[in-house]
Formats: sequence, structure tokens, C-alpha cells
Amino acid sequence: MKKSEIHFSIALDDQHVPEAISWTATDAGKDIHFAKAINISLWDRNDSGTMKIDLWTKDMPVDEMKYFTIDTIGAMAQSIETATSDKMMAEKMRSLCQELIQHVEEQQKRNAQSPL
Repeated sequence: MKKSEIHFSIALDDQHVPEAISWTATDAGKDIHFAKAINISLWDRNDSGTMKIDLWTKDMPVDEMKYFTIDTIGAMAQSIETATSDKMMAEKMRSLCQELIQHVEEQQKRNAQSPL
């Protein structure tokens, strides 16, 4: 059986806010990769529930965080369709992503029109 490992390293400031997120993986080569945010969800087999870790660096802009969330939902839509063949559930998730993109873009337009 092949074993693959993923390691995350989180650098925190004095207030324990993430300043840097890096990761390595045995299947991703020897390079250290950097991220502004991570969202990890695990299904706990003993508790039959989801355990989550959401972290983002303090230099991640709010709009990027919103797009990250939308992209995550979109990836989950593909995962649920691939794993279960539930096309309706996947399509509803993709539809939500489109609504959220429209919402973010409208907010950006309003913010761009607002006088400083």
C-alpha cells in the first residue's frame, strides 16, 4: 500500500494570527508551497461528523476570501457528483456559486462607485 503525506506549517504573529501558511506533500515534489488560506474538512469516523480547520493569513483580502469560498463550494459540487452521481445536488451547488459570484461582483461595483 502506498502512503502519501501532507504537512502544513502555520507561522503565527504575537496575537496568534496566521502570517504565513506553507505546505509540502510527498506527491507534490520537494518544493515548499505557500497559501493565503486553507480549508480542511474531515469526516470523523468515530463521531460521524465533520471536523473543520479554516485558516487565512492576515494579508488575504476580503474579496479573495469570498472567491476562495465560492471556489471551494464549486469543487465540492464536482466531488459530490463524481462520488455519488447526484447531479441535482451538484447543480444546485453550482447555481449557488453563480449567485454568490454575482453578489460579490455587485458589491465590488458598489464599492468602486462609493466616494472615499
